Amino acid sequence: MPRHVHPSLAAVLGAALTLAACGAAGAPADDAPASPSSTTAEPGFPVTVATCGVETTLEAPPERIVTIKSSATEMVLALGAGDRLVGTAYPDGEVPAELADAVADVPVLAEKNPSAEAVLELEPDLVYAGWESNLSPDGAGERSTYEDLGIATYVSPSACKAPEHQPDRLTFDLVFEEITEMGEVLGEPEAAAELVARQRAELDAVTPSGAGLTAVWYSSGSDTPYVGAGIGAPQMILEAAGLENIAADVADTWTSLAWEAVAERDPDVIVLVDSAWNTAEHKIEVLESNPVTAALPAVREGRYLTVPFPATEAGVRNVPAVTDLAAQLAALEARM
Repeated sequence: MPRHVHPSLAAVLGAALTLAACGAAGAPADDAPASPSSTTAEPGFPVTVATCGVETTLEAPPERIVTIKSSATEMVLALGAGDRLVGTAYPDGEVPAELADAVADVPVLAEKNPSAEAVLELEPDLVYAGWESNLSPDGAGERSTYEDLGIATYVSPSACKAPEHQPDRLTFDLVFEEITEMGEVLGEPEAAAELVARQRAELDAVTPSGAGLTAVWYSSGSDTPYVGAGIGAPQMILEAAGLENIAADVADTWTSLAWEAVAERDPDVIVLVDSAWNTAEHKIEVLESNPVTAALPAVREGRYLTVPFPATEAGVRNVPAVTDLAAQLAALEARM
């Protein structure tokens, strides 16, 4: 059955110095009453998965899920498990309209990382994070502590930072593997298979640009931009749309790149990441007010493409982002 935290756990941890110091002190009592279904195995369970070097086992589909980052929230929604969300955090932008109703009444715990106490008050049986740093001492607490308390954790595999766990290069096959694995974790394998099939067909229908245009993927930063590098979702999406990433030579998911370096590489187009905390409009203001970038032909001529932030990380929005980016690019090329 799904694993629940003892009702008094949140209060116990609220009085503790840190979540990490709590260990397994709040584990459920041995004599806690068992659910009538506790002796009945759920089809496909138990499920054991390992992400970023941490292994977790679920005895049954999770019933109380907390997500951190939009990519995780939207994965749960897309797989039809939105009714099991009890809390979300770190929203990067609006949820797609077709998924919005399912999450409309789910509380947002924090605009960035939630506190461990806020998460534990909801008594989740699964905490699903888009970034490895979401579940850290500086985030919502250590994964090991949640696991010790009987709470399963999952981090998007593409977000792992240790070399032995980080993908050499993100591919759509790896994205589809995460969708498939989350389908198993949530007890929604058929929904996952259907979603992967639809997305493969959509990706196959995209015709990449053949114009040989270069691009910079501008995610954040004003004094020094933070751009998409050569092994993460930005590179994967740009390549699928037929654009050459000017930072493709950097073996990382994201990297800082001085404005002078951007100007020297003189990208043909600029992909603006639109987030709740750093809008595309703000980025245009930065580009047009900076003497180094204001002179770039791409800036002078407004050769901008936009991508919503939740689509910039591995997840269910990557394929639609390629479709949309390719359409924007075709329209831009028509007026170049």
